[in-house]
Amino acid sequence: MFKTKHIVKLVLVTIVAALFLAGCGKEKATTGSSKDVLAKIKEDKKIVFGVKYDTRLFGLKNPKTGEVEGFDIDLSKALAEEMFGKDVKPEYVEVTSKTRVGLLNNGKVDAVVATMTITDERKKEVDFTDVYFDAGQSLLVKKGSKIQGLQDLKKGTTVLAVKGSTSAINIREKAPETTVLEYENYAEAFTALKAGKGDALTTDDSILYGMAEEDPSFELVGGTFTKEPYGIAVKKGNQELVDALNKALKSLKDSGKYDEIKNKWIKN
Repeated sequence: MFKTKHIVKLVLVTIVAALFLAGCGKEKATTGSSKDVLAKIKEDKKIVFGVKYDTRLFGLKNPKTGEVEGFDIDLSKALAEEMFGKDVKPEYVEVTSKTRVGLLNNGKVDAVVATMTITDERKKEVDFTDVYFDAGQSLLVKKGSKIQGLQDLKKGTTVLAVKGSTSAINIREKAPETTVLEYENYAEAFTALKAGKGDALTTDDSILYGMAEEDPSFELVGGTFTKEPYGIAVKKGNQELVDALNKALKSLKDSGKYDEIKNKWIKN
């Protein structure tokens, strides 16, 4: 009887010890994998950028070629080459305003270049590079609309925005009487505007210019009423990657390559 109890205790101790060691090993692996994204990029010889697929001028998937095109795409390619030469290949994963932080923090992407405004609140979740583009929030309306600025957004008007964007937060503060409808992405929001489901669509002027270019029956009104500095986001704690991106961004600006890319896409 004593021998049997002793064997049972020994088995239980062995199982607990094995589970503890497995847990420690798992924690160590997780910590190591998230500790240095830059080192992982160099080891894998690829850098995965999270970009928009629905934002004309910045990141839009071409239905004919299947390629994603825009300012954010060309800039990220130039940054990758500036940092790594031909040794590291850039790859792209679709993100939206709602999903980009989650995909970054779970390791699906290494850096987000997706019209992402730098805010104090977002700095609690991710680290940002220096500003790579200055935008400002505005309104897009059908030409001839009675809506010509924030002052016209009153009770009975409806403004369309995108989930997870600073634009939705800002418009509720700036025009508290208007109704705000949020959509998953810009393509859905613009389709809703064209279908008459709202009186205006709000987001950064840089994005709205792309929509107006797509359909000239729409126009921007009222100027800009916020400042929206775009930054490249990386997972918190990866200062070496932030520094490398900042150094490459400065180099592109100093060489004139940045302006070349910007002028190719942003003509307003």
